[in-house]
Amino acid sequence: MKGRDFIITGLQTWDIPIGSNAIDMAKEIAKNNRVLYINSTLDHMTLMRKHPSPEMKQRIEVLKKRKPPLRQISDSLWVLDCPFSVFSVNQFPDGFIFDFFNKLNGRKIFRYISKIAENLKFKDIIHFIDNDVYRSFYAKDFLKSKLSIYYRRDNLLPVPYWKRHACRLEPLLIKKSDLVVCNSPQLANFARLYNAKCFDIGQGLDLSAYDTALEFPIPEDIRSIPTPRIGYVGEINSLRLDADLLYELAKSKPDYSFVMIGNEDNLFANHALHTLRNVYFLGSIKKHLIPQYMSTLQVCLNPQLVNEITIGNYPRKVDEYLALGKPVVATKTETMELFRDYTYLCSSLHEYQDAIEKALLDNEEQTVNQRIAFAHTHSWENNVNKMYEQIEAINN
Repeated sequence: MKGRDFIITGLQTWDIPIGSNAIDMAKEIAKNNRVLYINSTLDHMTLMRKHPSPEMKQRIEVLKKRKPPLRQISDSLWVLDCPFSVFSVNQFPDGFIFDFFNKLNGRKIFRYISKIAENLKFKDIIHFIDNDVYRSFYAKDFLKSKLSIYYRRDNLLPVPYWKRHACRLEPLLIKKSDLVVCNSPQLANFARLYNAKCFDIGQGLDLSAYDTALEFPIPEDIRSIPTPRIGYVGEINSLRLDADLLYELAKSKPDYSFVMIGNEDNLFANHALHTLRNVYFLGSIKKHLIPQYMSTLQVCLNPQLVNEITIGNYPRKVDEYLALGKPVVATKTETMELFRDYTYLCSSLHEYQDAIEKALLDNEEQTVNQRIAFAHTHSWENNVNKMYEQIEAINN
């Protein structure tokens, strides 16, 4: 697909320090099309925080008129920060009051986006909604896009912040979208209940960053950690990761180093894991350093909790691990079955203990190359091309 105009709205801003599907897809789409990427508009309550997150700083500068709202990233890619804030709607009871203020937000946001798109001479817009249930719910009323695509990459419904309104709104947004694309079969199965034009397009990965031909220097903060290093890289979130499993696993293998790389939530920050001498929490790292840190691990972990949030979640980090040829030990879920020929899938502490021992010995050249080859089937080019196929099918 070439020469089309895309507008992307979602939950993750361009300035987010972790990996983002929407950002990577925007870059891939912009290779042959024009893309206007919209950073999530700040709401009044978020602006009242004493310590704004790093990804908020650009938007605050725009609000204070210290920076222009529109940034040009490349010849065909722009990022827009709305120079205003909107109502904090999640606090309202579900129903009329929430809908009233949420629609006011939608009108304000998408009338402004429409004006910018008009200035850029965008036409026949394809609107890509990255899991943005609230702010993009009324986009069709005000943006007047040619095609509306809802991208379901996460199950938001069980998450405390979202469950108050998203349980009602997400099915409605799926229903009124022209096309729904998902990154796992389980997420697609749910969406298909409300829209027959729903397709699993899989997941993508920036393979250039995980080239095994590159030489990765060992970071100073990991150099002194004894090997073998068994590690996890990503957000350390207790809604998704099994802290108790990790504790028992690390305690049972005192001669192995367990390395956790990423930002911890409160549960992990106060967990007994911190009392174990062979567990190392290194904190958050910059996105471009992720391959460098992963390369220092002998075995990579994905110790998910099995719950409504994770059961259909596509673990992007597993592709990253495999792209570096690393042996992977992970919790068995429905979506992880996609990786069953290339990872060790576990359902108990005992299985994790056994799998780690096997994984440490599983580094034959043929096996490593098979892992890398499998990860390479999940490029962003392949991922976006699958979406293009569905767009073209609708247009025809």
